[in-house]
Amino acid sequence: MRKKFKAILVITVLGLATVLLYLIPMPMAKKIEYGLVFSQKHSQNMGLDWRANYLALLDDLKVKNLKLSAHWDLLEPQAGIYDYSGMDWQIEQARLRDAKVMLVIGMKTPRWPECHIPGWAKDIGKEEQQKKILEMLENVVRHYKDDPAVAAWQVENEPLFAFGECPWTDKDFLVKEVALVRSLDGQNRPVVISDSGEGSSWFAAAKIGDIVGVTMYRRVYFKEFKSYVTYPIPPLFYGLKAKLIDLVFKKHVICVELQAEPWCANQLYDCNGAESEKTLSLEQFRNNIEYAKKTGFDAFYLWGAEWWYQAKILNNDPSFWEEAKKIFSGKF
Repeated sequence: MRKKFKAILVITVLGLATVLLYLIPMPMAKKIEYGLVFSQKHSQNMGLDWRANYLALLDDLKVKNLKLSAHWDLLEPQAGIYDYSGMDWQIEQARLRDAKVMLVIGMKTPRWPECHIPGWAKDIGKEEQQKKILEMLENVVRHYKDDPAVAAWQVENEPLFAFGECPWTDKDFLVKEVALVRSLDGQNRPVVISDSGEGSSWFAAAKIGDIVGVTMYRRVYFKEFKSYVTYPIPPLFYGLKAKLIDLVFKKHVICVELQAEPWCANQLYDCNGAESEKTLSLEQFRNNIEYAKKTGFDAFYLWGAEWWYQAKILNNDPSFWEEAKKIFSGKF
């Protein structure tokens, strides 16, 4: 009986503490910059004309901050043979509109399966893979280091967080990657290291990168529970952790993935409207933006640009697109 009482007491105290944390606000940033994440590969998987999708982001939404994915399998489809046509075009279009690019490079870049390894490099062993990754990084950085549109490098995507179809994680190798990028850059661009906003302390990322980029998801599907879960995390959780990173490491924290699309049981391109509503209704979209502002962060990259465009073009539902337009026009 006593054990049961203690358990109830602990749960009650934790519940009340969580409620109180929700009630304590972080000071909102005086100026917030919004950007978005875009993947050529993901746009194609969504059944879209990826170039039209990208231009709509620049010309209709008027986005000025972009996080673009240089997927290894698209850049180097054959060993030693590089194809920059898609990436060059994206960066050129950004440059023509004075938009700034955070370029994600490495084995692990945004969107499933996370590690976009070319077929020729999948079975060559870890040591040889790492050698080829460094060669690829050198090629990519040399290719873009003089482009004024590239404002920052993000080396790998959540490289210290085990997620996706990836053969390994290696902190020591990540340090080598970052050192190589810095040695080649020549313009002191910041190196962003991203980490799970919900499942990490961010300390390891802060030790390695110049800027810490974190994710911010509100409602997701957990395959372990076979159900949808809303994270019981108050905005203060992110704000205080960011303050701690600044205090200990003197590093700035930004959000490089703010949930603005559904997280379904299946891949997004196989998720129907009724299922997607379980994690991202239009109301939840708005709530996610308001939640984000309460963290005190001053920069957010929205995750979902391909999905908004698909809803508008293929499903005749422009509601999310129009909501996003309000954000980038400063009217939200």
